[in-house]
Amino acid sequence: MATQSKPAANPRMSMVSPKGDCVDSLRYPDIADLMSRLHFSPGDGRIWLGDQRMLLMHTGSVGVMRRELIDSLGIDAARGLLTRMGYNSGARDAELARKTRPDSSITEMFAVGPQLHMLEGITVVEPVRLELDVEKGQYYGEFIWKNCAEDEEHIRIYGIGAEPVCWTQIGYASGYTSVFMGRPIVYREVECRALGQSQCRIVGKPVEEWGDEAADDLRFMQAQSFTQGLSAAAIKRDVAADATLAVLGDARASTPTAFGDDNMVGASPGFNAVCHMIRRVANTRATVLFLGESGVGKEVCARTLHRISACSDGPFVAVNCAAIPEALVESELFGVERGGFTDATHSRPGRFERADGGTLFLDEIGILSLTAQGKLLRALQEGEIERIGDTQMRRVNVRVIAATNLDLKDEIRAGRFREDLYFRLNVFPIRVPSLRERREDLPVLLNHMLHKYRERHGRDVTGFTGRALDALLNYGWPGNIREMENLVERGVILAPDGGAIDIGHLFTSGETIDAQMFGLGTNGSLTPSGSLLDQQAGGNGEVERVVRKVNDLLMGASGDIDPTSLDDIETALLKSAVQRAQGNLSAAARTLGITRPQLVYRLKSRGLRV
Repeated sequence: MATQSKPAANPRMSMVSPKGDCVDSLRYPDIADLMSRLHFSPGDGRIWLGDQRMLLMHTGSVGVMRRELIDSLGIDAARGLLTRMGYNSGARDAELARKTRPDSSITEMFAVGPQLHMLEGITVVEPVRLELDVEKGQYYGEFIWKNCAEDEEHIRIYGIGAEPVCWTQIGYASGYTSVFMGRPIVYREVECRALGQSQCRIVGKPVEEWGDEAADDLRFMQAQSFTQGLSAAAIKRDVAADATLAVLGDARASTPTAFGDDNMVGASPGFNAVCHMIRRVANTRATVLFLGESGVGKEVCARTLHRISACSDGPFVAVNCAAIPEALVESELFGVERGGFTDATHSRPGRFERADGGTLFLDEIGILSLTAQGKLLRALQEGEIERIGDTQMRRVNVRVIAATNLDLKDEIRAGRFREDLYFRLNVFPIRVPSLRERREDLPVLLNHMLHKYRERHGRDVTGFTGRALDALLNYGWPGNIREMENLVERGVILAPDGGAIDIGHLFTSGETIDAQMFGLGTNGSLTPSGSLLDQQAGGNGEVERVVRKVNDLLMGASGDIDPTSLDDIETALLKSAVQRAQGNLSAAARTLGITRPQLVYRLKSRGLRV
């Protein structure tokens, strides 16, 4: 982070609000709320921006690091690293934006990103055009960057060149807007001082709207070419291959699996680390052990590993070890000869034989009984199996991938898992992070699943409402990606055609979120009276904020209403919200957490002037 002089005047921006209302000549909000969150703590060697630790660095040292990356890794690898670093930073700042200005208009909330850019000494950001509609997923942003520290250092070292060079900041803008909008947004630098131009200019749009124009930019958002990266499944089937590049392995020529369940989707550091490990081990014969919580996508990782490995032409056979009765484990894995046991009327190959020349995926390996573990160990050690009732050994050429959500070391200590089998499986362990550890991937995954289930069920759902996005981004995800799929599919089914998925369409099965019901206290103010869903422990700070907000609205209502009934309370809230928004119905609706048409209907039904 470097210091930056304050612009002489606040740039103006022409914006379109979430409901399509034009807001001309809107200035940046006062930056005091952001500056108040910046804390220097020299006593313990820390700088904080909100709850994020920051660094104050010389721009020259950042330039040296940039040169070292380019010279040692090559310009493409360096650009990819810096772009993904910027994406991560932008995603974190988007979380800060919603916390800093929760009661502001959507455009003022969005302005946190450009203002943080200036506060952090990166560049001066002048908005040219901003149109956003969170519920419909529509976005167009055009900005001018002046005094950009990144291109200054690049020009100092390399001079004027032939390509734009604000890689970290392009990543930042893409990460910030993707998380803010809840869907993948990609920016491209259409002008750059490193090209000899007077300023830098960027344009951001949803990834599918770029078509093949952003193909080159997209590949720097993903660490490995075999993933869907930022593009997710937002690309329509007719342009998916182009927009996600021709380097996507088996998925590159056509898109029958563009919306499938075996695509690795993400952009977070944890996701990219897993992709790197998969790439490193893919062309070896090593046994791989995927570790991680239930629902994090271990089978998707295993299928991807098979798809890019040397044995990709062979079969991929998946076995859920927890679903096989103990008495049938041996016959399922190794097969049976006719007459091998009662009712064995014909010979049948086991999973090892069926996977010959390919990959055998053993899911939930920690559930196997000790007897089955011993038989599996021999097959792994010797590379040969014997069918039940047979007298000959059969050689099998199988690449084994295992997965478990258990801590196998704890299982060994408890006597439930063989230590020798553990060491046989633990050749190349890969830990798949939980969804809580890769929050930067939430908008990409949500968008991917929205498109998948919208297409599967033939529903015309536009996107997510702002409060639904807030709830999803702050939810704990105990069931990880599997739970996310369930919630999004449920939302797609319940949401109205042509409308957006709201919070009430998602959390209908007792999920724990910060959503409260309120009752009247003895003094007439609202107080928490229980949980709308299962109440989350420790959420009182947010509850108190909501209570204060509603009470303030009630106190701000004109004095001709004494709110003694629910209808009176709602009327007072409506009048106060419109007054505070100075007649701007869209802003008033956002304050109340409802849509503009809903607000208009409520006002008319009470005889209030619209």
